[in-house]
Amino acid sequence: MKRLALLLLVLSQLSFASAYDAHPKLVVVIVIDQFRGDYLQRYHNEFGEGGFRLFTDHGAYFSDCYYDYATLVTGPGHATIGTGSYTIGHGIMANEWFDPQINERVTSVSDEATHIVGVEGGQGSSPHNLLTDTFGDELRMATQGRSRVFGISMKDRAAILPTGHSANAAYWLDGKSGAWITSDYYMKALPPWVEAVNHSDEAKKFLNRDWKDAAGKVMGNTNPRNDEDGQPEDYFEIVGSTPFANDLELDFARSLITNEKLGTRATTDLLVISLSENDILGHAVGPDSPILHASIVELDRQLAGFFQFLDKQFGMNNVWLALSADHGVAPVPREVQTLHMPASEMDTKQFTEKLNEEIAKTTGKPGKYLRSAGLPMISLDPASWSDTKEADAEQIVGEAAVRTGALAYFTKSDLAKGRVPETPMGHKFANTYSPYGGWWVMVQPRPFTIPKEDGTTHFSPYSYDAHVPLAFYGVPFAPGVYRGHSEPIDLAVTLSSLLGTNKPAAATGRVLTEALKPPPNPPAGEKHLVK
Repeated sequence: MKRLALLLLVLSQLSFASAYDAHPKLVVVIVIDQFRGDYLQRYHNEFGEGGFRLFTDHGAYFSDCYYDYATLVTGPGHATIGTGSYTIGHGIMANEWFDPQINERVTSVSDEATHIVGVEGGQGSSPHNLLTDTFGDELRMATQGRSRVFGISMKDRAAILPTGHSANAAYWLDGKSGAWITSDYYMKALPPWVEAVNHSDEAKKFLNRDWKDAAGKVMGNTNPRNDEDGQPEDYFEIVGSTPFANDLELDFARSLITNEKLGTRATTDLLVISLSENDILGHAVGPDSPILHASIVELDRQLAGFFQFLDKQFGMNNVWLALSADHGVAPVPREVQTLHMPASEMDTKQFTEKLNEEIAKTTGKPGKYLRSAGLPMISLDPASWSDTKEADAEQIVGEAAVRTGALAYFTKSDLAKGRVPETPMGHKFANTYSPYGGWWVMVQPRPFTIPKEDGTTHFSPYSYDAHVPLAFYGVPFAPGVYRGHSEPIDLAVTLSSLLGTNKPAAATGRVLTEALKPPPNPPAGEKHLVK
């Protein structure tokens, strides 16, 4: 009877488990940069039991997860995962944009009011451009700061944006040295344990090494080398495109969990880890390369080792895991052209020149009307439009872009007023509005068209850039493959609901109830009343 009573008590407590009583002890969100949604099924048979299969075979796996906005790059993707909203809610429309207040380009997280901490000199970074909060912020507010929230990535924007305004710290890599750094937005000096990591040989141990595939074939190395100008390449460039970069990040995550004593307090803690290697390598070789294939299989092994660490530290019944990506990637045009796909490379310089010529036909005079004309964003130079209103100038540029080869255009002025076609593509661009960036126009390129460069890239509203994984593992999730439609904005809202907090202020995602186990029934004779 005593054992039965104890069991019923535990079940009763589990039915009301939440962040407020440290159920779970720790939430870990894994974001893999440039990890397309089809990879999990493409390489499933090569994965071991403890890595990706923890999600696909033993967790709640959503195979039909697509972003529903138009600029699929790192900054907006990470902001979307954290806030549960698209750019129209969080404001982050690109990795960088023109700031008319200071008359120069800025990154999504650069902040003149902050300084780098961990290496000498340099402007710092912060989430000050983020227009709303994240589910990590809601967790911190709900527990009056008792829950702790951290972000880790090789890239500053990927560490900062998904964690939000109130994170205890975001750490990223100094590209030149491989040291872990942050900004004085979070702290005035690195904690002693981070200093110890930087002063050890943690980063250096990944230099001068070959990396091999599962069969032992050498796929690359981290030997120091010079760039095209004869200068030594940075640590980021040498190690970043190899699986050793994932080892570097996951080792740092282990140190953070241990030294910050995550998961040992009376409320739930959160750690967001964004793994950058897949993006750095993917740009160079494309999604169908044997090298990327080998890297993904190696990442599966690395994640399995990290999850074993979590199990040893906390027991997996006390940990929830979530997996997603910030964007996918386009195939290399010249590779899929052999399959008669209408893929092409666009010369950005030629596009800009032709666009200026087309604009001049409308204005009646030649001029440098644009600051930049990449895809999908065309940035206007207001100084060249002194006699033209912003909305009119943007329309002229948009119409010229269509004559130059774009399928459609969306001006900032129209998006600000919600004037878009009532179509799925119009909806994607409506979700991409931001007040930042001065005067601009977004264009819809033709499918499988990318700027001319070695390798490939991502930026478009099409499926190859928008399809990403979404999966969960932990006590509240009902294992299974869920093929109904989902979006990355659902991650933040689902975790907020389970943790018992408010969802982020601008969130538009839904709680993925189809993948949640029903709570246990209360003990016999006991009623849970809502007053």
